[in-house]
Parts: sequence; C-alpha cells; structure tokens
Amino acid sequence: MIRQPIITVLGHVDHGKTTLLDRIRNTAIASREAGGITQHIGASEVPLEAITDICGPLLKKMNAEITIPGLLFIDTPGHEAFTNLRRRGGSISDLAILVVDITKNFEPQTYEAIDILREYKTPFIIAANKIDLVTGWRVQQTHSFLESIAAQSKNVQDELEAKLYKLVGTISEAGFASERFDRVTDVKKEISIMPLSAKTGEGIAELLMYAAGLSQRFLGSRLEIDKNEPGVGSIIELKEEKGLGLTLDVILYNGALHTADSVAFATPDGVKTAKIRALLKPKAMQELREASSKFYYVDSVSAAAGIKVSGSGFEGALAGSMLISTQREGYENEISGELKEIFTTDKAGIVLKADTIGSMEAISRLLKSIGAGISKKSLGKVTKRDVLDAFSMRTTDPNNSVVLAFSVPVDDEAAAESQAAGVDVIRADIIYRLIDDYKAWLDNEKKRERERLERALIFPGMIKALPNSCFRVSHPAVFGIEVGMGRIKPGYLMMKANGDIVGRIKEIQDNGIGKQEAKKGDNVAISMEDVTYGRQVGENDVLYTAISSEEIRALKFKYSSMIDDEDSELLRVMSDINSAAKRE
Repeated sequence: MIRQPIITVLGHVDHGKTTLLDRIRNTAIASREAGGITQHIGASEVPLEAITDICGPLLKKMNAEITIPGLLFIDTPGHEAFTNLRRRGGSISDLAILVVDITKNFEPQTYEAIDILREYKTPFIIAANKIDLVTGWRVQQTHSFLESIAAQSKNVQDELEAKLYKLVGTISEAGFASERFDRVTDVKKEISIMPLSAKTGEGIAELLMYAAGLSQRFLGSRLEIDKNEPGVGSIIELKEEKGLGLTLDVILYNGALHTADSVAFATPDGVKTAKIRALLKPKAMQELREASSKFYYVDSVSAAAGIKVSGSGFEGALAGSMLISTQREGYENEISGELKEIFTTDKAGIVLKADTIGSMEAISRLLKSIGAGISKKSLGKVTKRDVLDAFSMRTTDPNNSVVLAFSVPVDDEAAAESQAAGVDVIRADIIYRLIDDYKAWLDNEKKRERERLERALIFPGMIKALPNSCFRVSHPAVFGIEVGMGRIKPGYLMMKANGDIVGRIKEIQDNGIGKQEAKKGDNVAISMEDVTYGRQVGENDVLYTAISSEEIRALKFKYSSMIDDEDSELLRVMSDINSAAKRE
C-alpha cells in the first residue's frame, strides 16, 4: 500500500508560508470533487481526486498520471514544526516546499531552511511566491502559472525572468543547481522553481502536480506501508483538551494505531509506555457548527495521518519523540537509541538548552556543521548548574564558556550566576538567530582573546639602529631605529646577534607621539634604560627581541595562527642565537 507523502512548508517570515497553505486548502475545498480536502490533526490532506481536478488540463497536456492517494500538508509552517517531525536519523517529512518571496530573494531564515533541509537530506522544491507583485502583472483567473505567464506582456515576462535568474544565482551560491520547473532537464540534479502567487492562486496547479509527481517518482519505497504493522509516528505537540486531559498530537507515518494499543515514547527520564484510551480526528467545518465537540472518535487509523491520542500516562512525553506501538519488536531500543544519538555530547564544548528534542537535534546538527562542540545538552529552562558547567569550560577553552538557550527561559539563580561568573547566555526563539548570535559572540571572544594574547605574548622582532639618529646617549638612551622584520613593543628585551642582552625598550615614539607597537618598515625612536649609546649599542647595530626557547616553541606550535611566515623565519634565527648562547 502507498501512503500520501508528508509535506512541510518552510521559508523566511512574511514570505507567504501560511498564505500558501491557506491557498492550497481553499483551492482543494473549492474543487468540484466531493469533500475536496480531508482535515487531520495538525495536517490537511489534499486527496487524489482534488489534485486531478485542479491539475486536469496540465496533466492532459503533459500526459501525466498521478497514482499516489494524495498529499498530506503539515498545517504549521516553519523550521520548528519541521524539526519536530522527526524519525530516528532524519525527518518524517518526505518533501519540503521552500517559500521565497520573488521580490526579496533569500533572507536569513531562507538560508537556515536550506541548511536544515541539507542536514536532514530532505528533497525540496522552491515556491517563488508573489509573482503578482511584479510590476504590470495582470491577474488571470487560472490556477496554472504557464497559462498566466502566457497572458502577460513581454515587459512583465522579462522582469519575472530577471528575478528568477537572480534567484537561481542565489540558490547556486547556497550549493544547489536550480531552474524554472518547465526547464529542468534532470530533477535529480536540479531544484525545481515553481513561480506562483499564494494570494491569487496562479501557479498552484503546477505546484501540486510537481509535488505529487516528484513524490511518486522518487519516494516510492519510502511511501510503501503495511496497514497491519504496528504504528509509528512523531509527537508534534502536547495539548490539554477539555474533557480529555493531556493529549498528544501525532503524525502517523507507518503502520496503524488502534484504540487500547499500548504505545511507547521518550520522556526526560527515558522510555515510557501508556495505553491509548481514544483516537480522535477533527470534525469538518459544517459539523463543527452543529456539535459541541471539535473531534470525533475512530477505532483505528492508518498512515499517513494526523491524529489526536488520548489516554492516561502521557505526562512527560517529549515533543519530537517517536510514538511507537509496543507491538513493534525492539521499540524500547529504537527510542532509547534515538535519545542517545540526540543527546550525545563532546568532551569539550558549549552548553545547549532547547525546548524540544526536535529543535535540540536540528541545532546540534547546525552547530556541528560549523565545527562547534557541545559538552552538555538538556531540555528545559537554563539553571545555575548549566551556567557552572559552562564556566568549567573556561579552563580548557574560553570559547566554550557559553550557554545557548533556544525557546527556554533562564531562571533567576542562573541569571545571577551568569552575571557573577561572567558566563554569557545567548537566547533566541528562531534557530538562525541563535546560530548567528553564537557566531557573533564567538568572533568577539576570539578577537578579545587575540587582543589579550597580543598584549601578553612576546613576538619576534628585528631592528637596526639608524645612523646619525642618537637623541640622548643615556638615562635613558634615545635613538632612531628601523623595524626590519616582525614587531617591537615597549617592555621588549633586546639582544644582539651573539646573544648578548642590550636592554629593555622603555618607550616608542613617532614624531613625538607615543606608540604601543612598531611594525616592519616603521622608522621610530625608542628609549632604553641602563643603556649608553655608543657602548652597548651604536649606529647600524642589529638587535633582536630576546625570547626564550620555551616562548619560541609556544609561538610556533600553540599560537601558530598569530604569526606569519616571516615571523617563523625570524623565530628560527632567534632559536639559533639561543642555542649558540645556550639560553633556554
């Protein structure tokens, strides 16, 4: 048996995700086919009959036939909904529609959606929305983009073409080849771009036809189910319902669930089981007007479906967790293995807090993709313990001494400890903002650490005393020099090529203005205490910064990112000087 593909809609805020879902539902409802749409918990099913009715002329024109039973659209758009639609090792979303405002192109959440889809290896098509905003666009009474674009003026067609190819370029920069859907030569290698208007409905026919066509062509084995198998789904939300108590909203993607089945799921304390007391589906709009309850009861349900599960013992269930019938062999290992994968941590890294295991997994993947380690992961509010754990990372790597908190509060004790310990807590309710804020924090920390090291470390430098440039012989000696290689700073101890110590730089001046550093090519004056010009140092003498062998090794190996090739060569010379002088 083939089930409906599960489809999610993602995109940047205000690019039209919700409007597109509403348009798909309304178009299906307005279909001449009876029913038009089947409402699920958390999802809307557009059945085969409605798709065929909406796409009829296109299907005939392209000699195409749809064989899948329909399309199941997840009602809640966005990244957070997508991340909770999870199965072990991936997403239960079979296909995604990435909505992009054609007048604005990619924006931050678009890039985040691309990253998430790439991480989960979820196939997607791009809905290039708001074509009706192209200057001069004349709205046509059709659901077909191809019919609508043919009726537009050449200027309008050219402007849309320019916007589409700008979008193609942006998608290419994100790592994907793409093309307008009717020009794609290989759907395995190119992302299909579907120009449409969620507002007017133009292009909805092609979107539904391609979503169905791509699903049945490339997702065949994934969509095959056995109605007699024990059910497997994903918990998308926990809700208190009047008269029912705590319920679970579940997307069932394999097998079947029955009233009185025992099901297993993840909790903060591990795997838990509970018995299903009732399975519920939402009533149609016309039925709602005549009934006191929003739901009706069913004895069983088969995938793919959105269902509300009622029963006792669901306390502690985690949104994003698998829900598995206990009749399924190995269910406990499947769920515990899933939890182990999600909450696996590194020996060193940041502290991550999140609201659901879905967002925890998605953020963990994105952090891993940018090379960030995670030393602790847990759900719920940020506590004092979390801040202390982040503080403990400071001894090994200050860049790990931070807490990332996604859609969770920070308790008062944690906030006080954060301020006292100097541990930052980065909070956000949007994934891309959390990642971007962390990147900005990390860049700032690295900059501060580099500045601290710049002040603390002694870097290699070579200077030459300029002729006829002695301004004071002693107390202190003041004379002009040129920096031949590297850099010098006040406080640096200087030596000759034979290893003899000359003295310490007191000040550096350039035309009477004090400087904290002089680099290669600079001509400046330096002052040195306990030095008599003409005795310890004189015209054309070459001096080197005196660095111990241990400090040289630290610069070469521990702080190699802070020196360049010329510095490395100068360190080799200074190492030879130390060896000859037997100075460690």
